[in-house]
Amino acid sequence: MISIVVPAHNEAAVIGRCLESMTRGAEPGELEVLVVCNGCSDDTAGIARAFGPPVRVLESPVPSKNAALNLGNRAASSYPRFFVDADIALPIESIRAVADVLRGGRIHGAAPRIEVDLQDRGWPIRAYYDIWLRTPYVRDGMMGSGVYAISEEGGSRFDAFPDIIADDAFVRLLFQPHERQSVDGAHFVMTPPKTLRSLIHINVRRRVGLFEMAEIHPEVTQEEAGLQRGALYRLLWNPLRWPAMAVYLYAKLVCMWIFARKARQGREKEWNRDDTSRRSA
Repeated sequence: MISIVVPAHNEAAVIGRCLESMTRGAEPGELEVLVVCNGCSDDTAGIARAFGPPVRVLESPVPSKNAALNLGNRAASSYPRFFVDADIALPIESIRAVADVLRGGRIHGAAPRIEVDLQDRGWPIRAYYDIWLRTPYVRDGMMGSGVYAISEEGGSRFDAFPDIIADDAFVRLLFQPHERQSVDGAHFVMTPPKTLRSLIHINVRRRVGLFEMAEIHPEVTQEEAGLQRGALYRLLWNPLRWPAMAVYLYAKLVCMWIFARKARQGREKEWNRDDTSRRSA
């Protein structure tokens, strides 16, 4: 059996799409899907319960992703174990491929490759992701941005998810580069924000996560930041990428400015959520 933990806070618009993608084609007894509804005021729990086995719903009054991850992790019974955001689509074939890699014993943290659904998105959003999808974070051993999975050995390396924003980065840095893998032939689909404004505010949240991880793993995060900068410099040598790079750098600079302003006001850890992509589900 493969265990899957799905933290969900007011995800009624997308939880059906997420669960349908994972359970379609699954064999009886193959999956254990734990939807952890945390602080929900909508019908997320009802939609999830309607799927029946293998989906099980856990509910908590506390609106906290990290608390939901810990609740689901404690309730899960099997490895490999996946942690999946409620707004992505992950087909059963990709779940099996990632699970097979983790069962091999050499890799302890893995994720499918990301695909970004840019249908009906304007040029600025397409331009931003044209650059982002070429960065080392995405291309080289990425774990996160929607889904990651661990082996039993991986699960033994931590007791609980800490109270930080970047849970994916926390898990990724539990493993040496040779212990983690982005699995070719496996994919998941992420639906991006519709507007550049929403995308920037999501990046503010990610920036907070990077600062939190820099406090825990300063040497590793500095090294990864250097790799990101090096990749961007190389992309700048291609004039065909300059328009997209201008959008990407603009978004990053505005993100830094907003983060600095919020930090001065003590509001940098506010949760920024994108609802533009959820409305399209």
